[in-house]
Amino acid sequence: MKHTRGFTLIELMIVVAIIAILSSIAITVYTNSTGKAQLSEAFSLADGLKTNVGEYYTQTGSCPTPGANGLPAGASYSGNYVASVNIAPGGAGCAITALMRSHTVAPRLQGKQVTLTMAGGMGGAISWQCSSDADPIYLPQTCK
Repeated sequence: MKHTRGFTLIELMIVVAIIAILSSIAITVYTNSTGKAQLSEAFSLADGLKTNVGEYYTQTGSCPTPGANGLPAGASYSGNYVASVNIAPGGAGCAITALMRSHTVAPRLQGKQVTLTMAGGMGGAISWQCSSDADPIYLPQTCK
């Protein structure tokens, strides 16, 4: 009769350690990806306003007021992860600031802001510069 052996305790401990290392890496990658997806909503909402704000600024020389000047009120520029989007004078023209919610977002994004600041305008080409107080790991390459 042949005697078969199973796995030794050392072999099982090595497998458990490998699984623990792989799962910790996977959780970190998942958390970062979730944060990037949540922050992308702020960029989407702010990007949607760039054309209207730039057009209004080149025609009048001032920043539009949400709720007036043909733009919906600021509360309508919110989403699942963005609390509000505001338009105010800033830089050489206007600044569009998206404020992240203080709940329903990744802990490292709570209350953080994304600001698109106008450069140029009034007779010249308009460009937008990005800045944010969010952790750089969540920001797109164009905003770092």
